[in-house]
Amino acid sequence: MVRRLAKAVLTVFLVSTLTFFLVRLLPGNPVDTYIQTQIAQTGISYDDAAAQAKNLFSLDPDEPLILQYVQYMANLLQGDFGTSLLSPGTTVAQVIQTYLPWTLFSVGIAQILSFVIGIVAGMIMAYRRESWIDHLLTSVGSLLHAIPNYIVAILIVVFLGVKLQVFNLTEARGSYTPGVEPSFSLYFLNDILYHATLPILAYLLTTVGSWALVMKSSTVETLGEDYVTVARARGLTDGRIRAGYVGRNAVLPLFSQLAVSLGFVVGGSIFVEKIFGYQGIGYSLYNAVSGRDYPVLQGIFLVVTISVVVANLLADVLYSRLDPRIRVGGKAKG
Repeated sequence: MVRRLAKAVLTVFLVSTLTFFLVRLLPGNPVDTYIQTQIAQTGISYDDAAAQAKNLFSLDPDEPLILQYVQYMANLLQGDFGTSLLSPGTTVAQVIQTYLPWTLFSVGIAQILSFVIGIVAGMIMAYRRESWIDHLLTSVGSLLHAIPNYIVAILIVVFLGVKLQVFNLTEARGSYTPGVEPSFSLYFLNDILYHATLPILAYLLTTVGSWALVMKSSTVETLGEDYVTVARARGLTDGRIRAGYVGRNAVLPLFSQLAVSLGFVVGGSIFVEKIFGYQGIGYSLYNAVSGRDYPVLQGIFLVVTISVVVANLLADVLYSRLDPRIRVGGKAKG
């Protein structure tokens, strides 16, 4: 575990460093735009415009890159992610705290629904192998798995929003209706579910197929194990064999994959949230990329990295807890 933690810390450090330098390769940024605008509108010198930008954005554009990096890492160690360049006075931490919960809400619900539906569909496919329902579900699952989520999001907008007009796309924009006071009430829950329905549907459709296919493969493999044959020879009912032997063991690999997939929640939402106008962390990331908002980009990428690293650690721990063979093997090696 100590070695895993050390690797996790090293990964976060390397990604933070790489992100710092990569985002600065993007052409243009709000600081340069502000300086050029001030020079053009007021006729002041570059030095005066740069001094104004330094005070406004808390960033010195003429400071050597290596000194900016050292300052950035020193601030990170103190929990300071910096200040947004697009919204001076707003810290990156405030941006993340404002938008991240909505992404966790929509994608979290979609992942749970997709996981449950995929497990059930996968077991049906495995037990009805070579039947019409197996061929149908396998074809549908493969198709949905192959289509990117932003393509599905566009199709949802076209058909459900424009053609069939099931949803009012204008009213559904945002994470909740303007003027509604956030609270722990049924009314507010219904409101945020309404706004999250289309993103949830897009995530659900593009992930349920992969869960079903993996569960089918895992179930078929488990059905061939010796302990399943022994259970049948003992005269156990099919229901008990499915629940106690096949289902429990076939789903084990999927739990670790679920933990890892949750780690990619933040990064996978950028295009879907932009298409639906859902104001989550992906929406904020898109705006940061468009506006070259370095601090917000770095902060969100760091959150993505940490979430993936933590998810991998949880997957390792979860799998070892759920599968006794892993624990026994680990103790034996130790």
